[in-house]
Amino acid sequence: MTATTDSGAGATATAEPRGDGSLADRAERTAALAVENLLARQDEAGWWKGDLETNVTMDAEDLLLREFLGIRDETTTREAARFVRSQQRADGTWATFHGGPGDLSTTIEAYVALRLAGDAPHAPHMERASAWVREQGGVVSSRVFTRIWLALFGWWRWADLPEMPPEMIWFPKWFPLNIYDFGCWARQTIVPLTVVCAKRPVRAAPFALDELHRDPACPNPPRGMAPAASWEGFFQRLDRTLHAYRKVASRSLRAAALRSAARWIIERQENDGCWGGIQPPAVYSLIALRLLGYDLDHPVMRAGLASLDRYTVRYEGGHGEAGNGKSEDARSEHARDGAMRMVEACQSPVWDTCLATIALADAGVPPDHPALLKAADWMLGEQVLRPGDWSVRKPQLAPGGWAFEFENDNYPDADDTAEVVLALRRVRHRDQPRVDRAVRRAVRWSLGMQSRNGAWGAFDADNDSAFPNRLPFCDFGEVIDPPSADVTAHVVEMLSAEGRRDDPRVRKAVVWLLSEQEVSGAWFGRWGVNYIYGTGSVVPALIAAGLSASHPAVRRAVSWLESVQNGDGGWGEDLRSYRPGHEREWAGRGTSTASQTGWALLALLAAGERESMAVEQGISWLARTQREDGSWDEPHFTGTGFPWDFSINYHLYRQVFPLTALGRYLHATGAGPVRQEER
Repeated sequence: MTATTDSGAGATATAEPRGDGSLADRAERTAALAVENLLARQDEAGWWKGDLETNVTMDAEDLLLREFLGIRDETTTREAARFVRSQQRADGTWATFHGGPGDLSTTIEAYVALRLAGDAPHAPHMERASAWVREQGGVVSSRVFTRIWLALFGWWRWADLPEMPPEMIWFPKWFPLNIYDFGCWARQTIVPLTVVCAKRPVRAAPFALDELHRDPACPNPPRGMAPAASWEGFFQRLDRTLHAYRKVASRSLRAAALRSAARWIIERQENDGCWGGIQPPAVYSLIALRLLGYDLDHPVMRAGLASLDRYTVRYEGGHGEAGNGKSEDARSEHARDGAMRMVEACQSPVWDTCLATIALADAGVPPDHPALLKAADWMLGEQVLRPGDWSVRKPQLAPGGWAFEFENDNYPDADDTAEVVLALRRVRHRDQPRVDRAVRRAVRWSLGMQSRNGAWGAFDADNDSAFPNRLPFCDFGEVIDPPSADVTAHVVEMLSAEGRRDDPRVRKAVVWLLSEQEVSGAWFGRWGVNYIYGTGSVVPALIAAGLSASHPAVRRAVSWLESVQNGDGGWGEDLRSYRPGHEREWAGRGTSTASQTGWALLALLAAGERESMAVEQGISWLARTQREDGSWDEPHFTGTGFPWDFSINYHLYRQVFPLTALGRYLHATGAGPVRQEER
């Protein structure tokens, strides 16, 4: 079954409910099917992991890496090309999320990947793509990272790219633009890229790309500088200074900086060969180390290349997980000639496992159920017990967090840590002292990672410098990790559950959350789309922290959620709500999805709205749109890596969040005490 696509807000649901019986009966049947489906997805080792779908730049850059290293093979290229073709839009472009507009840099990289695969530039699908690229300004208008990939093969001039000297590896942590001013994902990428930009390698290009320039004779026409008194003008002139420095830099000093960068990169390689558990730093680290003389047979390189294969998902004959960004029928159409290969930017087993555990427990699965015990054992084994990059600014803090991925001891995060603790407390473990010790370490680490303003970022404390985002090099995505409402809410909810509700640090965080509420009544969502995610995270946390369901902030949030409910009874929000200038148009508005409906229901249920029309319509939507196998179809992207720039379809979100909401509806959990006094 599929959901109604009416995205009008504030209307009354009109579709007929699925099945007979009361709403509670239908919710029970829906939850039971969802539990069965989710239990069947658990790995024998105890974890869950859904596919993590982003966009085809991952696949394109994987092929470009292999071409650069001389290891691209026919099978990998053929399977990757099938997937890239399957994602092309009718107008010839590629988008960064389902239903989104064409994206210039993504389209350029996808086009180049298909050229590598042998697609002729005069083929209709290629001509549509190249014509659109030219209409948008050509390669010169693409982001810096895209032009770096092209520069590796001589399709762009290195001299026309921003400069990032490797000597910045030595900047002390108090110095502006030191590497720890960048978010962990950015610093892991920038350090190897300083090596690549210093070396400026050029491999022989297998073909020309003149068709991607408006004027191939002048692909980068001169442009004026911004006023010197503006930040943009200042950083443009700083970049010009860095280009001049390159010409006079001491050779011995630069060689030493490159050695320091190589050491930094190698020290951060994880046990399975990856870097930070995410794909982009891995590809740039491999290129950097290769340029520094590391042979492909070197253990570091072998492990790194092997780790990349673990980021791939193969679809045999189109049979993959339902709702993978394109409909299953569309995927099958493009895979009739063989398998397709999709590259994940990251993998999310810790996140998926703790969310699945919470969903199952809240749906009434016994706390000593074997599946929950196996999940708890696996999560306990994943706690990070050694210092990582976070300790640069928190050197006295003992470790105790959890990371997102299978292997990422350098970068545990506050979000996963909070949700893992909440999950562990829902399990009746046979070794409770072990659980208690793990939770105590997590609570201590979480409190120690609080930023000065009382809130939490994901990976670092006080990672909020204004400078990195202004660099000409950093024209794509977030490069800092300031506190966010959704992460702060999850930590507050966890600490409150651990008896810390009255801790001054928790009260300070609550004050911060209240100050971050939008005029509309919603909260911005940094790591999920968007205001629905932020509001669905914050309201349960405020209730857990002791605020009354009648508190004005909670009532404003309830009113906002009711105002954006779709006519079909569900909730949805398009990623365009992140786009500057479009917030009012898209905030809380979009096609109904299972995950976003779940988030809205979690907030409403926490606010004591179980008997409201909005909740009844939302539960009815979940019951009506569930598939026969107990799953929900969700091609829409509801997660974010970088708001607007990098979107994520977490394939397990469509299971865990609807089930959590159904469980709390059925068992009347998730709502805190209603107090008469207001805080």
